Amino acid sequence: MKTRFLGETGLAVSQLAFGTMSFGNEADEAESGRIYARCRDAGINFFDCADVYSKGRAEEILGRLIRGQRDELVLTTKGTFPMSGGANDCGSSRYHIVRACEASLRRLDTDRIDIYFLHRFDPRTALDESLRGLEQLVQQGKILYPAVSNFAAWQTQRALDLQDRNGWAKLVCIQPMYNLLKRQVEVELLPMAEANRIGVFPYSPLAAGILTGKYSASARPDSGRMLVNRTYQTRYAGLDSDGVAKRFAALAQRVGTSPAALAVAWVAAHPAVTAPLLGARNVEQLASCLGAVDLTLSPELYAEIAALTPAPAPATDRTDDGSEFDLWRR
Repeated sequence: MKTRFLGETGLAVSQLAFGTMSFGNEADEAESGRIYARCRDAGINFFDCADVYSKGRAEEILGRLIRGQRDELVLTTKGTFPMSGGANDCGSSRYHIVRACEASLRRLDTDRIDIYFLHRFDPRTALDESLRGLEQLVQQGKILYPAVSNFAAWQTQRALDLQDRNGWAKLVCIQPMYNLLKRQVEVELLPMAEANRIGVFPYSPLAAGILTGKYSASARPDSGRMLVNRTYQTRYAGLDSDGVAKRFAALAQRVGTSPAALAVAWVAAHPAVTAPLLGARNVEQLASCLGAVDLTLSPELYAEIAALTPAPAPATDRTDDGSEFDLWRR
């Protein structure tokens, strides 16, 4: 597996990354171990976690799995979501973020976290307060690089500007949702990341499994997140998911690959993307995604896949694209 540099850090990361949300949940510890081993065999060195995954159990499992390999890996985790009913055990206040990070260090059984994400934007807390907490963790050597997940472009840019103004360690990457059904990041987030030369690790490249075709009317499985998780059901409601999945599966068959591999490869082909985050509940699911490393999409194939779903509207209502007034595309 090839590596890519993460923004301007000089840090080499594998072209595919793995997200451990299934650890301790859909994947028990034994299956998590098999998944981890397959990732390592494939050359993945970037493992993403969060304190809220299985309420800390994912971090504990990952911490045991990385023993003896810690210095070969880029390890990430996140904090913001509540881990208990405590009044201050949530959000991105400096009070909570510092404690959340320290708890993650204990569960992961490591002396530092390579990349630490604010998991969501916290509208109740001043952004500079959250960033001051990240800077404190950097200064203490508990994290190497700060990052954000699920932030809007303006929120990310605001954070970068505040860090630059105060001389704090700057965000090195973002983690947004991105797949063929959810393309909003193309409008501002991905261009913003490119302009700032920060990394992008998109999650859910398979659209919760929809793009594999497993949820089609003729092949509905007995289990899966889309069947039991209202968050995922709401996220993809109102979209022509079944129709897109069928057309996408036909295209993948024509190309001679699996829909899972092609979905991951399409996300990876965007020039702003550093590495898509794979997710799997078992080794079999992982294997189909790993096929993405063998795919190189031509510009024509990339455009054909993109045409399966509507491109999101531009960031402003005033656009002269395609007319004689579009001075920059002649």
